[in-house]
Amino acid sequence: MALDLIIRGGSVVLANEVRKADIGVRDGRIAVLADSLQDEACITCIDAEGKLVFPGMVDIHVHFNEPNFGHWEGFATGSAALAAGGCTTYVDMPLNGNPPTVDAEALRMKLDLAKGQSSVDYTVWGGLVPGHLNRLEELAAEGVRGFKAFMSNPGGEGEGRFREADDWTLYAGMKRIKELGGFVALHAESDSITSRLAGEAVAAGRTDAGAFAASRPVIAELEAVNKALLFAEETGCQVHFVHISSPAAIRLIDQAKRRGVPVTAETCPHYLVLTEQDMADKGPVAKCAPPLRSKDAQEELWTLLAEGKLDVIASDHSPCPPELKLDGRLTFFEAWGGISGAQSSLELMLDEGWLKRGIPLPLLARLLSTGPAKRFGLHPRKGEITLGADADFAIVDTDEPYVLTEEQLYYRHKMSPYAGRQFNCKVTATYVRGKLVYSADAGIVAPGSGQLLLQPVKVG
Repeated sequence: MALDLIIRGGSVVLANEVRKADIGVRDGRIAVLADSLQDEACITCIDAEGKLVFPGMVDIHVHFNEPNFGHWEGFATGSAALAAGGCTTYVDMPLNGNPPTVDAEALRMKLDLAKGQSSVDYTVWGGLVPGHLNRLEELAAEGVRGFKAFMSNPGGEGEGRFREADDWTLYAGMKRIKELGGFVALHAESDSITSRLAGEAVAAGRTDAGAFAASRPVIAELEAVNKALLFAEETGCQVHFVHISSPAAIRLIDQAKRRGVPVTAETCPHYLVLTEQDMADKGPVAKCAPPLRSKDAQEELWTLLAEGKLDVIASDHSPCPPELKLDGRLTFFEAWGGISGAQSSLELMLDEGWLKRGIPLPLLARLLSTGPAKRFGLHPRKGEITLGADADFAIVDTDEPYVLTEEQLYYRHKMSPYAGRQFNCKVTATYVRGKLVYSADAGIVAPGSGQLLLQPVKVG
């Protein structure tokens, strides 16, 4: 029987090595991995000579803002950007849509809007917020595995916006989510520290990027991480720390891992390639929370990454309309805090991590693809180039430098702190389940072809 697709001659990034190989695909899955498939019949044959074949990125931290905030970013535009960046699967956060995904009705609203819109495969987070502990089970019954909670004020608009979890909600919620077989993802910053420092800065008339960074110091992250680790040890609930910005927090989490706490750590490309000076130079387009840190802290993060102390790299793509970022009447504190970066994650990590720093490609694949897929129970179907897995690939030309322009961005609002940056590699094609969804020549070629990966389960 002929193979549906053969990708020939590429340098294939596998779990523990990179080797030149041919990949044969049948019925959307990887059917053959061999040194050569020259004698095999195929419907479509792709020449990847001289290019990397990287497992499709699994981005478990994006904000596409449906329902009712699709004018910030929706499934169609957000997933197109991911496809252009070599991402083949994503997990959408429960905010900043309104209503947030904190019960089954809101989940159905979101999924109805996503149907037929996504260019790549996807699933969703649920939310852990005050007053909704009794709704966790209905979300779990629909297949939701991860529940996001904030330990500080998440901001946002509307009466129905996402709310931060007080200590009781977090503790009780973790106990219940443990019983349901799920895990909690935490934005770990101490609200009492950050809100006090922010108020003092604004009252003193200090509202620039430096004052914002100083209002969210590393100690605010450490305090929240310590509390969450205590709750995790007490409840046995699995915890995933999102967008960790400081080496000190990564070390705390690693110490907890070594004493058996069920915890994973994520950082983002912006903490690895941008600094607090970039936030001052570029303005609110580079504003995020936790804020960008110093160059020294960034170098320490790279060292910890190389030592295997991190589990996930995710974009934390958090877009908004231009008027919420670029209006000159807004102070830095008032501007929306979120970075649009989903399209650039894989290229940034290959450029900065592999080409410039020599980080091994299999390690980067574990952080960008395999680790995130495992965190969401999607592995081995997703996240690795291996027999039987979905044929999800990013084809990357490592000898095609280019400068990213706003016109090349697929986001609804073409803002990115990486616009104007030279990249030394380029995603030239993205395949999802063996189907071409993006090519550098033709753009998005299979809009709306992504599949929902959420499977309802029996609870109890």
